[in-house]
Amino acid sequence: DLHLDIEREHDLLDVAQFYCNTRRNRGAINNQILNAYTSSAELNENVIILTRLPITTYWTTNYDSLIEQGLQLANRRPDVKYESDQIPYDLYDRDAVVYKMHGDSEHPADAVLTKHDYETYDQKYPLFRTILKGDLVSKSFLFIGFSFEDPNMDYILSEIRTTFGQNVREHYCFFKRVQRDDFENDLEYGYALAKQELREQDLRQYGIQTCFVNSYVEITDILQKIEAATRLKHVFISGSAHEYSAPWDVTLAESFSKALASRLVENDYRITTGFGLGIGSSVINGALDVIYQSKYRHIDEHLCLRPFPQNISDPDERANKFEIYRNDMLEDVGIAIFIFGNKKADNGVINADGCKREFEIAVKKGRIVIPVGSTGYMAQE
Repeated sequence: DLHLDIEREHDLLDVAQFYCNTRRNRGAINNQILNAYTSSAELNENVIILTRLPITTYWTTNYDSLIEQGLQLANRRPDVKYESDQIPYDLYDRDAVVYKMHGDSEHPADAVLTKHDYETYDQKYPLFRTILKGDLVSKSFLFIGFSFEDPNMDYILSEIRTTFGQNVREHYCFFKRVQRDDFENDLEYGYALAKQELREQDLRQYGIQTCFVNSYVEITDILQKIEAATRLKHVFISGSAHEYSAPWDVTLAESFSKALASRLVENDYRITTGFGLGIGSSVINGALDVIYQSKYRHIDEHLCLRPFPQNISDPDERANKFEIYRNDMLEDVGIAIFIFGNKKADNGVINADGCKREFEIAVKKGRIVIPVGSTGYMAQE
């Protein structure tokens, strides 16, 4: 519409401003924002992983609602802030706050897009810069899909560096490494490579470390490894015991279960347990002994109790609920330990099929499994 070649334009803020100038209003560009970001934006693996991670603060310059959708998919409640008036109020029982510093696609008239919008940003969104500056000082950021050409971010980073000098928080960003195949000749490639190296050095002045990838697929691989690493401090203990076989007896089994839980908590692991018969109480006691010995340990940080639903008479309903429950229990853990594993049946004591199912789910989810075979029964199997 402007008779410009978009590929030749570097400052897209100018283009957006030119468009509004020629139309004398923002109506057309608002409609473009609404249509583009409500119809074409789709969840991807990166967003799904990021919203599953134990992150409590998200900042985005996008107008779409992908982060909110990802959080809801992960059963996490987002508290979305896209206007200054929303900032003083907290959504009850929120799991993460999402700051949409350039607005929301459902409210395109207020979206930050043109040069004029950036010039008046402080007047329209006075608190966003202040909060972002505070978060950049106190939190570690991972920038994904961010070019660092945003005027707001440039201004804030400059203020932080002016205030703290070299004593700034360390942050990280992903950049795709310049590829020779993307350029017509060596001269253009060399120029782009030199500029990218200069950009990396410049970002380092603000405490931002660059992680180069050769393709964007590598970002997904890295995020998957990060997610796996965060789970490794979460341990699931599976097991039940109606009886014990030599050399095990009640005293020894309880002592072992208690010691296992104690050592895990001492080493800052978080235990999840289904409160298995003959095992659950000892696991809980072992964890609580260590938790109560320390002034700054808290129960919910080191112990997650997940007793199974009770009094379900319909066998199909019971099986279905138990399957969902087991999958949910094993979702956030990285290690699954299996001990004993037997139960009483009409024909005597048999290996616990529930323990086996938890093992199968753990393997399917790629968790590290540690069956303590010397305890016998299903663990031995």
